Amino acid sequence: MQHKEKEKGAGSRTSQIVFGERQHLLRALDSLEGTDLPIARAQQERRSLEELIHARTRELNQINTAWDEKIGLVLSADAKPEMLEKLSKQAPEEDFYLLRLISEHPRSNAKTLQRLGRHPYAAIRENVARHPNADAATLTYLSKDRSQPLWYLVAFNPNTPTILQRRLRDRLKKLGESQLSR
Repeated sequence: MQHKEKEKGAGSRTSQIVFGERQHLLRALDSLEGTDLPIARAQQERRSLEELIHARTRELNQINTAWDEKIGLVLSADAKPEMLEKLSKQAPEEDFYLLRLISEHPRSNAKTLQRLGRHPYAAIRENVARHPNADAATLTYLSKDRSQPLWYLVAFNPNTPTILQRRLRDRLKKLGESQLSR
């Protein structure tokens, strides 16, 4: 039941980290455009940044082949629940960014969310706990997560079984009362 985000060594990086680095490098490349650097230096810095950007893109594709295309599919307005399910099944566990996008996608179905509700990355489980398509079994499971207080999000999900919702909201009231009495 207990989820522990894996201790990541220097050699094991998630897509979320690599994607963030690539985005920063792209911004740095954009910032070169308006500078008054000597032409030779600007060209050298541009080449260096482009090499780093390409290296991050290769790293993303090593995590999950055709990574940018898959992200595009998930971000598409035409994304179908079946396609989201297929992408979530195929994605490696360390593709945190893609799986996080799927876990918050309005067309993700209960089956996809059930699988993602057991992912080690906390943000993915949080998205599932608040998702309007999460089913009662998944929400009940997440309410028992001891690694983080997902029960709070589950308490306000309309698909949470009424009895569980009442119990979680009572817990919240007691917590609020104990805070006030301090």
